[in-house]
Amino acid sequence: MSRTLDLLDIKILKQLGKHGPRNISYIARKLGIPIETTRKRVKRLISQFFITFHTNVYHTNLGLKKAFVFADALHGYEEVVFKCLKANDFWLYVGRYYGRCEGCYGIYGIPKEHTKAFEEFIHKLEEAEVVRNLQLFWSTCLYSVNLTENWFDPESKTWIFPWDKWIEEIPTKGTELPHTLTDPKDFLIKADYIDILILAKLEVNSAASFRDIAKILNVSPEVVSYHFKNHILKRGLLEQSRVFFLRFDKTTSDFFVFFFKFDDKDKVARFASSLLGKPFVHALGKILNENSLIVHVYLPRKEFRKFTQSLSELIRRGLLQTYEYVIEDFDLRAAQTISYEYFKAGSWVYNHKKHLRNLQNLARNARLGKF
Repeated sequence: MSRTLDLLDIKILKQLGKHGPRNISYIARKLGIPIETTRKRVKRLISQFFITFHTNVYHTNLGLKKAFVFADALHGYEEVVFKCLKANDFWLYVGRYYGRCEGCYGIYGIPKEHTKAFEEFIHKLEEAEVVRNLQLFWSTCLYSVNLTENWFDPESKTWIFPWDKWIEEIPTKGTELPHTLTDPKDFLIKADYIDILILAKLEVNSAASFRDIAKILNVSPEVVSYHFKNHILKRGLLEQSRVFFLRFDKTTSDFFVFFFKFDDKDKVARFASSLLGKPFVHALGKILNENSLIVHVYLPRKEFRKFTQSLSELIRRGLLQTYEYVIEDFDLRAAQTISYEYFKAGSWVYNHKKHLRNLQNLARNARLGKF
């Protein structure tokens, strides 16, 4: 069976990114095609491309501050560092990387009043003598880039990469960042316990019905519907629906995490805007109070050097200050939802002593050769 996308597939995927997988009938009307045709297409796409649907939580309105931690591992301690990054209950994602060295990185959602405690946790990881270089960045929420027709050739049914046009496009972009990428003024908790539980389920599968979620939470579907419409949507607790699949052949493509630095905020906004809708970008975030972006990139290997050559040209033109990257090992990663089990009586329970104890035990066992 062919795994080739056509233009209608791309349009359906684009609408799924905008409206979510529970709105098939609306998507069909939007595209002017029969509902049954849309359903069959979606079913085929899921089967052939292993597509999954997720809801991106807007952690800022849950009182959670996003953090990225990059840890270059001492040789022989890569697995230990991976485990250490999960010693904190509020981890969201942990992955392995290589390139500049072997290492691991983690993404966290930390209760805003415990940011100093988390920084101490990271400092203790440094003291554990399993890493040789450690970086912590506080960031905005991540903006997921869903698929569009951008850079898709409908005649050949293949992706094209017009890097020269991309370079010329950047200075023409606007200077306003998407809401997700703006520095928050505060991190207020706008959710209750049921909201948090619903969001955790939608993070795993945004196609889940209210009835299915209600059964899991042991409440009525009407309760789920009420909280979704009157709390989650109205209070801005979710950012967008995310359609995830590998857009290029996994055997000939790689994941990267790029850091981009700029001279001013306008250049940040123009560059970020140029990435929205591009098929090689999965997500991007902005480092808080800095003119810097963190971007998840997925590229065919044959296009990688053309991409870095384009970045060099942007530097020569003064549109980009500098960049660096690591290569992510996509087969060695772990993810979890928001830590709903630590949300009690309207606030987050952050057990700093427990996190430090977990970390110390892992480091001690590593030194004893018990990992």
